[in-house]
Amino acid sequence: GRSFGASVEEKMGAYKYVEELWKKKQCDVLRYLMRIRAWQYRQQTKIRRCTQPTRHDKAHKLGYKAKEGFCIFRTAVRRGGRKRPNGKGIVYGKPKHQGINQLKFKRNLRSVAEERVGRKCSNLRVLNSYWINQDATYKYYEVICVDPTHAAVRRDPRMNWICDPVHKHREMRGLTSAGRKSRGLRVKGHRANKSIGSSRTAAWKRRNNLSLRRFR
Repeated sequence: GRSFGASVEEKMGAYKYVEELWKKKQCDVLRYLMRIRAWQYRQQTKIRRCTQPTRHDKAHKLGYKAKEGFCIFRTAVRRGGRKRPNGKGIVYGKPKHQGINQLKFKRNLRSVAEERVGRKCSNLRVLNSYWINQDATYKYYEVICVDPTHAAVRRDPRMNWICDPVHKHREMRGLTSAGRKSRGLRVKGHRANKSIGSSRTAAWKRRNNLSLRRFR
């Protein structure tokens, strides 16, 4: 009889091979490809529309469809922390607030990439995004956008939820996957007690403020 390994190998499709290749980013093939692509991306604008996704398997996992109404934008985000924008580094306040250089932005760079694409393409809805490359200065992401006014999207029962007005600029409000991560919503169960109600700040305020309600 055939071994179990052989049966699994026979079932592997093309996307599975691409996925396994992208898991080994230090292999010669990907190192060479990514070095060439990083050079190409540096010559282009910070936000650029792509004809097709760089990582087909990843894009389709995150909801991309190769049909009308869907588009991909590649964007470059400068790496590193966030320097506070004070003139000459002078803070006219208490010593606690005088830090300038070693500050970190609360959200991750992928969320920033989604936000920039969402601002540029205000008529589209940001669905999701994924990492494609990085060099010493930039991280490069591809953002999947959907046109909520396109008939092909509005007729699709699996996709037309994004056409509702409540999903306008969801990337600005921390509703995408990258945005939910910085809000602490990736964890479930007893570890998520501090983020019940989807807001750590609101949960803290609710537990630490005394509210004596009475009938009036």
